[in-house]
Amino acid sequence: MRMIDLIEKKRDGLALSKSEIRYFINNYTAGEIPDYQASALLMAIYFNGMNRAETVNLTLAMAESGDMLDLSDITEYAIDKHSSGGVGDKTTLIVLPLVASFNVPIAKMSGRGLGFGGGTLDKLESISGYDVNLSEDAFRRIARESGMVLAGQSKSLAPADGKLYVLRDVTGTVASLPLIAGSIMSKKLAAGAKGIVLDVKLGCGAFMKTLEEARALAKTMARIGVDAGRDMVALLSDMNQPLGVAVGNALEVAEAVRSLRGEGPADIHAHCVEVAAHMLHLAGQGARWTDLAATRAEVDARLRCGGAFEHFRRMVAAHGGDLAQIDDLSRLPQANLRYTYAARENGHIAALLAEKVGWATLALGAGRATKEDEIDHAVGIEVHAKVGDSIAAGDALMTVHANDETSLQAALDELRDAVHYSPAPVEKLPLFYGVIDGRDF
Repeated sequence: MRMIDLIEKKRDGLALSKSEIRYFINNYTAGEIPDYQASALLMAIYFNGMNRAETVNLTLAMAESGDMLDLSDITEYAIDKHSSGGVGDKTTLIVLPLVASFNVPIAKMSGRGLGFGGGTLDKLESISGYDVNLSEDAFRRIARESGMVLAGQSKSLAPADGKLYVLRDVTGTVASLPLIAGSIMSKKLAAGAKGIVLDVKLGCGAFMKTLEEARALAKTMARIGVDAGRDMVALLSDMNQPLGVAVGNALEVAEAVRSLRGEGPADIHAHCVEVAAHMLHLAGQGARWTDLAATRAEVDARLRCGGAFEHFRRMVAAHGGDLAQIDDLSRLPQANLRYTYAARENGHIAALLAEKVGWATLALGAGRATKEDEIDHAVGIEVHAKVGDSIAAGDALMTVHANDETSLQAALDELRDAVHYSPAPVEKLPLFYGVIDGRDF
């Protein structure tokens, strides 16, 4: 088999066979195919796409390019979630303890953020001492002893995806549906989950801007999972405005803790209840959780009464984190400066652009422009309004947490056009736009 033949075949719009895809993935991961040939194939895929079988074969080949985690010694049915990211998305910190509180073990590997804000690991590292770099033995031990572990992704999981992602980033081939779906799902499949709930964001603060784009990505990922023998659900959720109040690492940890105590913002509460209910529904297929509405109601009650908070504390302690910061949130990293961003007009909030808030948070230092950038865990923005709220000129719309005047001004420049006003009432944005159930495929 020759790489030039695969490139020409895909260039001409033909489908690659399973063996051809395996040849490419295995040999590129091993360093035996040069970047220029891999780039040519990626560009051909970008322009000509992949059919369902090709996309599944690509994903499985990437997943099996490294270790395939077996979690059967921890739980009979491993359940996982994936969010496509967004501004203020701290749902993992709330949803996983919530699910674990129903005696469903959680063993999850997560990643760092690149772009607007920090990823789940960056948020957790706002807690002094929290160790995300666990050996496999430590990962399994914490999962068994505390019922929940949340650590960094092993480099041995889906190494082909890591190499290909770097190449896609510099060759203009990131925005390809099969390549995006394959990248996400290869890591999920390699991480050992039997059931996966996808939270696919759409809107100005998400990678997928429209409902049609988000639905296409969600369906593609769900089909991959189903064809690979996994139980799949995908939720289509809004990211036109920030989720919750806090945007920024330590601020989001604090909001997650308050939510776990039953004191969180209404939108993040409702969002996490929905995701957790679907995870429990999958985890109990054929057994306990068979009625989604009843599951949702029980999850809502558990979160309101603070019944999941102790599971979060237990996990933080198992990872070496400072529980004093969880019990007294003022001990989390604090920024030096606070600036109140006030409303300029009377009326109603017509738009509160998540993307603008995200770029402002990045300007403060809460995110990364490159993978080498350092994260400032203390900085961020609290957003006190939502689309549809009535507002008066001078009301506090946001509180900006900064560590120096230069980054504060840069953030304020980004926020200049973040809020749009209307003299007439405006409908509130929905949290979700639909559900895709893998059983429909």
